[in-house]
Amino acid sequence: MSGMVKIAIEDGLFLKSLELREAEEFLLLVDVNRPYLREWLPWLDMTRSIDEMIVYVESTLHQLSSNQGFQTAIWHNGQIVGIIGYHHLEWVNRSTCIGYWLDERYQGRGFMTKACRALVDYAFDEWKLNRIEIRCAEGNRKSRGIPERLGFRAEGLLREAEWLYDHYVDHVVYGMLAKEWSVVRGIENKGRTTT
Repeated sequence: MSGMVKIAIEDGLFLKSLELREAEEFLLLVDVNRPYLREWLPWLDMTRSIDEMIVYVESTLHQLSSNQGFQTAIWHNGQIVGIIGYHHLEWVNRSTCIGYWLDERYQGRGFMTKACRALVDYAFDEWKLNRIEIRCAEGNRKSRGIPERLGFRAEGLLREAEWLYDHYVDHVVYGMLAKEWSVVRGIENKGRTTT
């Protein structure tokens, strides 16, 4: 996989792989949301300067060019409002894990659920993967709502799975299999045609 990834979701909302020229805009978005994101995301102290953000974007470009997945900006009406992507790809096991965050000002509009649905579709349709995981801190109800709305199954609890600045947090592991996603999409499509 190389080049740029762009996934249309709906009018005015799309996903696009990260580019170096947007590093300053990413940093500004992180800075605006830093107090909010700090409650659940452990990497904020590693992205305080433009140089650190450039290193991050370069790592995502390497991920894309080495066929290990990709990270995308969530664009809404010409603005970056969040990030979503695949943490890694396990080609042998045909599985991946999705991670995401959204600007606090844009929450409650369904953007992240739609973006996540698009990446699940991409992983199962384009890469023919078998399994997708989403891991969320147990107490992060907003983040956990995404896989729950999409029909993922809560498969278990990883105790003290992540160090978050000064304490550990437990993670809930959500999973979706390709054969299950076919059923979920069938139900969603049926619901759209009958309403």
